[in-house]
Amino acid sequence: HVSLVIRRLRRICRYYGSSPLFVLCSATISNPEEHSQGLTGLDFKVVTRDGSGVGQREFIFWNPPLKDVKKGTRKSTNAETAMLVSECINHDIATLAFTRTRRLTELVFNYARDRLKHINPAKAELIKPYRAGYLPEVRRGIELDLAAGKLKGVISTNALELGIDIGTLDATIMAGYPGTISSTWQQAGRSGRRGRRALSILVGRDDPLDQYFMHYPQSFFSRQAENALINPQNEYILKNHLVCAAWEQPLKTMDGQLFGPAFHECLNKLEFEGKIKKRGERWYTCSTVENPARKVDIRSASGSTISVIDVSTGTLIDSIEHSTALFQAHPGAIYLNQGETYLIQELDLRTAIASASPVEASYYTMADDLTNLRIIKVIRSLQRNGFEVSFGTVEVTTSVIAFKRKEQFTEAVIDQQPLDLPETVFVTAAVWFEVPEEINTGLTQKGLDFAGGLHAAEHAAISILPLFAMCDRADIGGVSTTRHPDTGKPQVFIYDACPGGIGIAEKGFELIVSLWDATLRLIRLCPCEEGCPSCIQSPKCGNNNQPLDKKAAVEIFQRLTG
Repeated sequence: HVSLVIRRLRRICRYYGSSPLFVLCSATISNPEEHSQGLTGLDFKVVTRDGSGVGQREFIFWNPPLKDVKKGTRKSTNAETAMLVSECINHDIATLAFTRTRRLTELVFNYARDRLKHINPAKAELIKPYRAGYLPEVRRGIELDLAAGKLKGVISTNALELGIDIGTLDATIMAGYPGTISSTWQQAGRSGRRGRRALSILVGRDDPLDQYFMHYPQSFFSRQAENALINPQNEYILKNHLVCAAWEQPLKTMDGQLFGPAFHECLNKLEFEGKIKKRGERWYTCSTVENPARKVDIRSASGSTISVIDVSTGTLIDSIEHSTALFQAHPGAIYLNQGETYLIQELDLRTAIASASPVEASYYTMADDLTNLRIIKVIRSLQRNGFEVSFGTVEVTTSVIAFKRKEQFTEAVIDQQPLDLPETVFVTAAVWFEVPEEINTGLTQKGLDFAGGLHAAEHAAISILPLFAMCDRADIGGVSTTRHPDTGKPQVFIYDACPGGIGIAEKGFELIVSLWDATLRLIRLCPCEEGCPSCIQSPKCGNNNQPLDKKAAVEIFQRLTG
């Protein structure tokens, strides 16, 4: 979105005879020149001298204690983070804690505030949650209070990771590895500004990548930040911006030099959809009244959002992506906002409204889903260690089928309830590799489960791919099968969770052998016996992590890596 907004700006500037100079800043990516060119379409000169005022920093890797060694389960990361936050605030250490989702922001805030009420009630009001979705005036108020020292602690999503001056902080705490080396240093760097001494704590989750770094912290500190990935040719996003550009100034053939090789194909599709019309040598928008940019959400890949309404007051309390709403604002879901708990009564996709009622609840909810995938087009294919690896376009169909109710703090499952929601269908990019049938024969002779091994291999490979691509585990999905209908072979698929793809699966295709190697090391290092959340289990698995076979996955990756 940013890259296409900049191209639209350059186009209007060119019309008026202006040629603006762009200055782009980042301290934490490995490909600044390439990424700057991708964002703007211009050539850049890179300045690499570090002139930041950085003080001494102590960096702690905090692994929650094991609850069950054989199962590999650990104490809740959220509870550990809340404990650390409350201790810091109790000792007058200005602290910013980062969580990975909006729901967890609210959850950790509730835990920390409740603990402060017991150990130091006077300081329980000096902490606030912060995330996207809050009304702008609420966010600005929290930012000002934090900068002025009126707040001692804030629990935030990555909305406070960069770009906002929030004053001087003493400590940053991360509830789980943020997903990339770049984000980790960005979040850690929010404390210790202006030469001050600082503390950073990374709290490990029951997650393969987190545990990889907890066991091998030197691999974190020895790694460079990732290459930033970008795809301005994603037609799902490009088409919307071309409609906006046509409204700003009629499009010409020469604009293809600015918008790239997908320009003309997208114009043809927009004409067919009746969104633009060609007159002479120019294309005009069919909308002459309302600026189409008002309908393009640049914070969302899907473009559409759902409003969460408090039915007791009729007020808007939040706004979330359509795809996210199916997982977090379905009927029966517990929805958290600024420390308040709501029960979702109804999700009306036609009116884009989720109706919520205030409620007291000692549990939270987590959705389960099922995913099917079909191959549309093979773009590239190659042999690696004698195994076929492919990259191409796929269609992904996801159904949210049920949700679990889980106790707070203990996170024990109370029950599971079915859901009847519409499917989500999108086209994206994927990498997939075959696992020959003869491997199945060898596993069967050893009493191992081939399907469970494929499933475990899929989970583990997805969890380790962020080591190689600048992405979060939530940005990618996967499917494994003993016989895929499009190939007739056992396959493991990894796909970009964003419609159209953004380059993650393609990066996995380019580095597939390194991905296999790292995944094998990850599974081997875990001390559990049968597989656990730290190696092959996935919190997003729609099949409730069944079947899984850790030993079979090790055998599969040993064959793949030679």
